[in-house]
Amino acid sequence: MEGMTTAELERVERNDVAKGTTLRPRDAATLILLDRRAGQFNVLMGRRHQKHVFMAGRFVFPGGRTDPSDSRIAVAAPLHPAEQKRLLTPRMSESRARAIALSAIRETYEEAGLLIGHKAPFATRSSNWEGFVQHGVQPSLDGLRYIGRAITPPGRTRRFDTRFFAIWREAVTMEMPGGAPTDELEELDWLPLAQAKELEIPPITRTILTELEKRLADDPELSPGAGSVPFYFMRGNRFRRELI
Repeated sequence: MEGMTTAELERVERNDVAKGTTLRPRDAATLILLDRRAGQFNVLMGRRHQKHVFMAGRFVFPGGRTDPSDSRIAVAAPLHPAEQKRLLTPRMSESRARAIALSAIRETYEEAGLLIGHKAPFATRSSNWEGFVQHGVQPSLDGLRYIGRAITPPGRTRRFDTRFFAIWREAVTMEMPGGAPTDELEELDWLPLAQAKELEIPPITRTILTELEKRLADDPELSPGAGSVPFYFMRGNRFRRELI
């Protein structure tokens, strides 16, 4: 199944829009973990637990909302300058951009049990990062590649301004033997890109996967600052795609 065009996205998203007060979107981040096997690219995906109200039963990448404490976390290595430059906007500070990127790392640990960083003494007062403290892993951002951005359309009960990042599996320092500390995702598995797009996934997820396929075809190594970053949002009741 191919990625959706902006017109198709518009039809799907418009059907899901609920009437009511328009909420301001909250910053969020998603991490697409990539692995090269037998000449093909694989991504890590998991099914959201059926008990969840939001997107229950759908397959997604690890990710979630940016927490205020993420801005106070020390990193072993910062974002590559070329990636940080594209992440920044006129209203986005460097510390906020860093916090958004860190939330992708944190959520990947919470939902997939994977710690991304370097083995080193690490301390923080934030309870959200206890796993990194306990296992002596200091988070690192230098392997992240900015892949896409999408804002949930107005009228939803939950709205997010989500930045999609990708990172190679080699950046994972530790995989928890007992799995993730939360039960938000189940059926975690590494799947070829084409197979991942056939799963029960949100329309924007399928679109981002298609964008990633094109990016990898042009730049298999995901070089820092290479390619364009697609930005999906709704304006004037129409879904739009711009390049960052």
